[in-house]
Amino acid sequence: MKRPVYIIEHQPEECGCGCGHHHEQEESCGCGHDHEDECCCTHEYHHSHGHTESAGVGKAVFILENLGCAHCASKMEEKIAELPGIEEAVLTFATKQLRITAQNPEQYLHQIEKICTSIEPDVKVQVREERISDPGKTEDRESSVQIKAASVGEEESAEEKKALIAIILGAVLLIGGKVLEYAGFGGLPTLIVYVAAYLILGVKIVWTALRNLSKGHVFDENFLMSVATIGAFAIREYPEAVGVMLFYRIGEYFEDVAVSKSRSQIMDAIDMRPDVVNLVSGDDIRIIGAEKALVGDVLLVRPGDRIPLDGVILEGESRIDTSPITGEPVPVHVSAGDAVTSGCVNTYGQLKIRVEKV
Repeated sequence: MKRPVYIIEHQPEECGCGCGHHHEQEESCGCGHDHEDECCCTHEYHHSHGHTESAGVGKAVFILENLGCAHCASKMEEKIAELPGIEEAVLTFATKQLRITAQNPEQYLHQIEKICTSIEPDVKVQVREERISDPGKTEDRESSVQIKAASVGEEESAEEKKALIAIILGAVLLIGGKVLEYAGFGGLPTLIVYVAAYLILGVKIVWTALRNLSKGHVFDENFLMSVATIGAFAIREYPEAVGVMLFYRIGEYFEDVAVSKSRSQIMDAIDMRPDVVNLVSGDDIRIIGAEKALVGDVLLVRPGDRIPLDGVILEGESRIDTSPITGEPVPVHVSAGDAVTSGCVNTYGQLKIRVEKV
């Protein structure tokens, strides 16, 4: 089992070092949840002092593979947050990431798996791979990220192809059944065609509804679709039963494609974050992991580098390529005092920036 990523931090109270900052800076990303550590834009908001970890509450990040229902995700988040010992649980559906705050978060893995599978049986809980902070291994990490992303993309593409094939076959059989009716070949041959179409389109929906019923989940979309279409079969309205299931599967297919595309774009944005930063310490420059940078640190951004963290320019002048974030193709001129956003690319001038958000 891979080790989880721990973010060690103090409780949200003001420290005694005189910096005036709180140990957590809570912001809302507009999705309806409070994210003390990460929002949909993938920026993290927490603060601690010193570049070494201190004893305290730990945070662990888990990936929920096969998570396909936003409503189910909210129920998972609620039940996980109610577990004794867990101070906070935040589940972001767009990235499939679950962040929990607790003492020794790893011990809750089995309980989290049990909760998730009870709500959505196909969900698999995995520990997020620890990010590499060694600059010499950055290329290796990028290669592994690309391979993993390609593998996940291939799996999602395969599922989408299966769904599309089922929709096409179901539609062809529905049309075939109607043609047989108009041709006067009613009765058993037509019924067989409609039943075959329904099985291709609806067997997964009906099976999911039955499985959810056994766990006490009633009146979800699978149950309602099953009742409606089986009821149509019971009153011998076979084309209506197949047609309703066909249009439901079409809507579900477009929804899955849209969610998959949005999730892919979000993960691409996450992968743009550099793993290491150049910390200015007096006259020296030392390389540290990006996750170890603190608010107030001064970072050196060389020409061609991607800006690692949100900050304000202290020294230097350059043009910033903001297209990875905003889509704007024209570089923006920046100088001392201007705010810069992580993910943008410094095109030619050397900059020193003060970190505003970690």
